[in-house]
Parts: sequence; C-alpha cells; structure tokens
Amino acid sequence: MIGSLSGRVTGRSREFVVIDVGGVGYIVHCSERTLAELPPIGSLAKLYTDLLVREDLLQLFGFCSLKERELHKMLISVQGVGAKAALAVVGALGVEGTIRSVTLGDVNAVRAAPGVGPRLAQRIVNELREKITAFVGWTETGGASPPTGNQAVAIEAGPAEGAGAASMEAHSALVNLGYQHIDAARAVAAAAGAEPDAGTEDLIREALLRLTPA
Repeated sequence: MIGSLSGRVTGRSREFVVIDVGGVGYIVHCSERTLAELPPIGSLAKLYTDLLVREDLLQLFGFCSLKERELHKMLISVQGVGAKAALAVVGALGVEGTIRSVTLGDVNAVRAAPGVGPRLAQRIVNELREKITAFVGWTETGGASPPTGNQAVAIEAGPAEGAGAASMEAHSALVNLGYQHIDAARAVAAAAGAEPDAGTEDLIREALLRLTPA
C-alpha cells in the first residue's frame, strides 16, 4: 500500500493532482477542499494516500492529513458509499464538519454533498453515528489529546467534576473540533450533570447538542 507521496506538483484538474516522485507522475484523486489547500504547480507537496484496488482499476486518493484519510476510509465502509462519494462528503463538509454532522444525525448536512441522496445520507448517519463519536478526539498520532493547565481547570470546575476521565476526554474532543475551551467545558459539564454515569461518547454527543444552535 502507498501510504503517502512527497514530490513536486506537475499538473492538476478539478478532480486530481499529478505529483512527480523521482520522475514518476502519480495521479492522485482529491476532494475540492484538498485540492484548494495544495500549493501551485511546480511546488513541493505531500499527501497521505489510500490505494483503491479493483479488478480493472487502480486509483490513488490523496488527503492533507491522516485524520482526513481515516475518515474517508470510515465513510467507504458504509454500503453504497464509493470512494468518490466519500470524497464529496469530506470535501463539502470538511473533516470536523462531517464528524459533527454525523454525530448530531444531521442528514440534511450530509446530503448537501454532491451525488449523495437522502437515502444514502441517512445510511451514513445510521451506520456511523456511534462509530464516529470515538473518532472525534483522534489526533494525527492516533490518540486523543488530554486537556492540561487551564483546560483541565475549566473542565474540573463545573458540575462534571465527578465524571473524571470521560469528561476530560469529551472536552478534549470538542476542543479538537474547534470549540473554545470554556464553551466546551460548560457543555460537557452540563451534559455530565444531566447524565452522571455517561461515557465519553454520550458526553460528546450531548455536549454537541448543547453547542449547536437550535
């Protein structure tokens, strides 16, 4: 398996980029979002990759981060979701937006991706809603980043104090999604106060509901 490519960008289109590695040009299919983040032709670039192997086809898909690649692989595990449909979802919503939408069961957001109809969007939400919550706090090294310093103080200061590790993990996951430390701490504290025995995944889901405007 080709896990990553580092080389010079020698061509690009609306669906793929060509990266020259040691004189060999690799055609790498990417989402519009990923293509927009790549440097111009002639520049050096690195992409994490996933090789799709079929009887009559070999296609290489590229991603700016490991997290994006792993999310893409999770999406194509859903029946009926091909590699290009998964790219469309991540391209339309972004990594964190996809995680947030699936976690909250926002089918309309998922179906906003080109080529994703209502039934497929519903299937994505139904099949991944529980799995994707554990992916929220995933970092480029494959683990969750525990809160430290003021982050830890903020999470321990609220009603969720007795929730321990689950609250801290949920708080860290929300911060990784882009929420402010204090907002994440308040949401997790409220969620833990309502459900004292809730685990990390349930706390993340409930906190997201509190953080998302009605």
